Amino acid sequence: MAKQLPLEGVRVVDFTHIVAGPQCTRILADLGAQVIKVEHSQAMDVVRSAGGAGGGIQGEAEPYNRSGMFEYFNRNKLGINVNVLMPAGLDVIKKLISVSDIVIENFSSRVLERWGLSYEEQCEVKSDIIYASITGFGHIGRYRDYSTWGPTAQALSGLTYMSGLPGERPAGWGYSFLDHTAGYNAAIAILMALHHKNRTGEGQWLDLSQVESGMVLTGPAVLDYTTNGRPYRREGNPPGNRSNNPKVAPHNTYRCAGEDEIVDGKPRQRWCAISIFNEEEWERFCVAIGSPEWTKDLKFATNADRVKNEDELDKLIESWTSDKMPHEVMYRLQNAGVAAGAVQTNEDKIVRDPQLRSREFIQRIQHRSVDEIYETDSLPIKFSETESRIRQGSPPLGADADYILTEILGMTADEIADLSEQAAF
Repeated sequence: MAKQLPLEGVRVVDFTHIVAGPQCTRILADLGAQVIKVEHSQAMDVVRSAGGAGGGIQGEAEPYNRSGMFEYFNRNKLGINVNVLMPAGLDVIKKLISVSDIVIENFSSRVLERWGLSYEEQCEVKSDIIYASITGFGHIGRYRDYSTWGPTAQALSGLTYMSGLPGERPAGWGYSFLDHTAGYNAAIAILMALHHKNRTGEGQWLDLSQVESGMVLTGPAVLDYTTNGRPYRREGNPPGNRSNNPKVAPHNTYRCAGEDEIVDGKPRQRWCAISIFNEEEWERFCVAIGSPEWTKDLKFATNADRVKNEDELDKLIESWTSDKMPHEVMYRLQNAGVAAGAVQTNEDKIVRDPQLRSREFIQRIQHRSVDEIYETDSLPIKFSETESRIRQGSPPLGADADYILTEILGMTADEIADLSEQAAF
């Protein structure tokens, strides 16, 4: 028997698009909230047709229903096609808000105001509504009207400055790292607002700045600068894969054999991370790799010596790892009591990782437009009394309109036809 979902009975009107907002509503949907994604055929979520990193679902379906990226961020949601710029469409949305708990969007600051859906106007429809807004800079301040993109918000937050390898230009933390971070923060804020509403009966407006959600991750660097006058980028910083606190060696990712992974006709490079924090671990490491002569060199006798000579040490370790598969390196060192982890590919995670399988972290989803079942990750949380669950794939454009209009809003066929004549859909 399936466990109860924690957010069962909570309804969300979802105006979000691309990543930051949909990441937030994906979490709420996975936890059981009824999330209704609002789009229009002339203003659909652009990720519906995204390829690239998002990939594409193969099969007979409209191009805008085949994006792997859209499928990932919009699973467990219902979809309705509504033109909010038409009075009849706006009326439908207000009716939907009146029977919902949460409204969330990640447009620039004045979009919902222009629609006639400011927080004050939403409260006229539902006095205890929780309204969550994700923007680049928030709704307060001189930058409120500026738009951002994941990489630009990350740069403005200072996170990009802290990234990369020693001596090289900042690289950023993945393409949309800050989009995801903003989504996580928004989900936390909404859960806290729901808690407040359950205690007091009060709704509220949550004004989240994407740039600020990145800045909170730079705290130690800011403190170091204000207290010690030290910029983050200096000799030894950023440390890359090395450890600066504590300063230990070896601590890096090491090149491994990769001939079993062929991508575009070329072997994919494979890696394994190795971390050694004390002399006992160093001794176990030396034994595990067969105690080659260089491990006895006085240049590596103590941690201080190894840190001083870590460039040479990394090359020597790589001479041992380079002809071995990453999991072979990992298991040999782990069995010796040394921290090591293979840098996993998608195939490793989906097919080979027994830990993820044992926790049922990888789940199967039936695509709603094509006859395809695919696998994806779930929420990284296990509940003892409730659960999160992937119940269905993402909604094709407007796929759930009849259900939403008739079952949730109680409209008749004549009323729906009348709205259609008024270009509400």
